[in-house]
Amino acid sequence: MPRTRSFSGAARNCASAVLTAAVLLSAGVGSVTAQPSAPIVVPLPSADPFYTYDGPLDGVAPGAVLDTRTVPYGFHDQATPITSTQVLYRTTDQFDRPTTTVATVLRPLVPGPERMISYHMAYDALGSECDPSYTLTGHGTYSQAGTFEQAVITGYLASGYTVVVPDYEGPDLEWTIGRQSGYAALDGVRAAESVLGLPASTPVGLAGYSGGSVPTQWGAEVAPTYAPELNIVGAAAGGLPVNLAHNLPYVSGSAGWAGVIPALLVAYQRTYGLDTAAFLNPYGQRIVDTVSSQCINAFAAKYPGLTDTEMLRAPYTSLLEVPGVVRAINDNIMGTAGTPRVPMLLAVGDVDGTGDSVMITADVEGLAHQYCERGVDVTYVQYDRLSHGEAFMPFQAQTAQFFTDRFAGAPPAGNCAVVGPGNDLAPTPVP
Repeated sequence: MPRTRSFSGAARNCASAVLTAAVLLSAGVGSVTAQPSAPIVVPLPSADPFYTYDGPLDGVAPGAVLDTRTVPYGFHDQATPITSTQVLYRTTDQFDRPTTTVATVLRPLVPGPERMISYHMAYDALGSECDPSYTLTGHGTYSQAGTFEQAVITGYLASGYTVVVPDYEGPDLEWTIGRQSGYAALDGVRAAESVLGLPASTPVGLAGYSGGSVPTQWGAEVAPTYAPELNIVGAAAGGLPVNLAHNLPYVSGSAGWAGVIPALLVAYQRTYGLDTAAFLNPYGQRIVDTVSSQCINAFAAKYPGLTDTEMLRAPYTSLLEVPGVVRAINDNIMGTAGTPRVPMLLAVGDVDGTGDSVMITADVEGLAHQYCERGVDVTYVQYDRLSHGEAFMPFQAQTAQFFTDRFAGAPPAGNCAVVGPGNDLAPTPVP
C-alpha cells in the first residue's frame, strides 16, 4: 500500500509548527496561551441572537455576509492573544434551499502572503455547544480530538495562514450530510474573503479529518459548479465515511463506536424527516432521544456492544432494511456529486484488515480509485496498524506537506498508478 513520502524542508517546518502547537496548546503552555484571566462569557449558539437571521434570503447570493462580530479565540475558558471574527452568512442546504450558518475567521500571527485554509473540525455534533464557533472561544465540550484540532489550527496561524472554520453542519446540526456541508465550507470561504477584502483569486486549501472530511471531500466535489470562482489549490481529507451502508455493520456491536448509530438517526430525522417511530423499539427511541443534543465524545463510546438490531422493532433486524435509512445513506455516498478539479489527499488507517475501527479502509481506496479514473490527481495514503484516533497526527503531518507543495505551486505528485480498486461504492438497493 502507498506510504507517506519523506518531508521537504518547508513542509517539515510547517508540520513542526502545526504539531508543536498541538502539544503546547493541549498542555496549556506556550506563546499561544495568555495569562489566566476572567472566564470568557459567550452564550450557547442556541441562545445567541447572533446566529439567527430574520430577513429574507431569496435573492441573497450564497456566501453573502449577513452579520459579523469580534470574539476571543480561547481555550478551556482562557483567552489567548488572538481574536477572531465570526461571520453569519447565507449558504445552501441539502435540498438547494437558502439557509445560514456561522464561520470563525482567524488571521495569522505574522502577516505574509495571502493564503487560506478552510479547516473543518470533526465536531460531529447534535447540540449547539459543540459548534466550532462556540468552542473556539474557549467554551463547550472538549474531546481529545477537539483539543488537538484547535492546536492544529493555531499551528497554521503560526505558519502564516489565514484560517476559516465553518459550522458546516448548519443551524440544525445535521451531521454527516454531504452536499450542504460542502456548500457551507465553500460559502464560508466566500464570506471570509468578503470580510477580509480578499480577491477570489486568493489560494485556498480545504482540510478535515473524520467528520471534517465530509465538508472537505464534498466541497471539492461541488466546487466546480457551486463556487467556480474560488481558487482552491487542493483538498486533504482523512478518515472518510464514504458509504455509511458499509460502516454501519462494522460499528454495530463495537466497544468504541456503536453510539454513532443512534446519532446518525438523529441527523436523518432532522434532514429527511425520518419517522423513527415506524421502526425503533422503545429502547432504541430512548437512546436516540438521549444523544439528540450531545457531542460525539458523549455518545460514541457510551453504548459499548450496542447493535442496530437491539434498537429495532419487528420485523426489522437491520437498519439497512429500513427504506428511509437506506435512501438517506445513498444520498450521502461520496463521489456522487461531481469531480474535483484539484489535487486530493485521501488517507485512512487500517487497524484490523477492514478499517480504522470506524471507517472502512477499502471504501476510501475505492473513492481514490474512482477519482483517479476521472483524471483527478490523487495521493492515497493508508496507515497500516493505526486506528482512527492514532492516524490523526500522521494525517496532519502529511497534510502540512501536501499544502506546502500546493501553495508553492509545485507539480502534483499523486500515486494513482498504485491505487487499487477498493470497494464497490454503489448505492444500496432500497428495500
